[in-house]
Amino acid sequence: MAWTLLVLAGLLEVGWAVGLKYTDGFRRPLPSLLVAVALAASMLLLSWSVRTIPIGTAYAVWVGIGALGTALCGVALLGEPLTAGRACFLGLLVIAIIGLRLTTGPLDG
Repeated sequence: MAWTLLVLAGLLEVGWAVGLKYTDGFRRPLPSLLVAVALAASMLLLSWSVRTIPIGTAYAVWVGIGALGTALCGVALLGEPLTAGRACFLGLLVIAIIGLRLTTGPLDG
C-alpha cells in the first residue's frame, strides 16, 4: 500500500508542477488553488508512504516520478522539445525509479 501511495504522490507532484505554468505567478485564483491542493495532497501521501518506505528511497522515487512526468507533460502539452539526449536521461530516471523499488526491502503492497 505504501508504494501505491508513493506513486499517487508522485503523480500529484506532476499535477502541481505542470499546474504552476497556468497560475501566472499565482495571479490566477483557480489554477493557484488547484496547485495548492495538489501540492498538499502530494505531501500528505508522501508522508504516509514514509511510514514504511525509507525516506531516502521514498523521496528519490517521488522526485523522480515528478521530474519524469513533468518533463513528459512539457513535451506533450507545452510543445517542449524531446531531443535524443533528453529522452536518454528521462529513460535513466525510469531505470532509477524501478531500481529503487526493486532494491528496497520486502514488498509491502
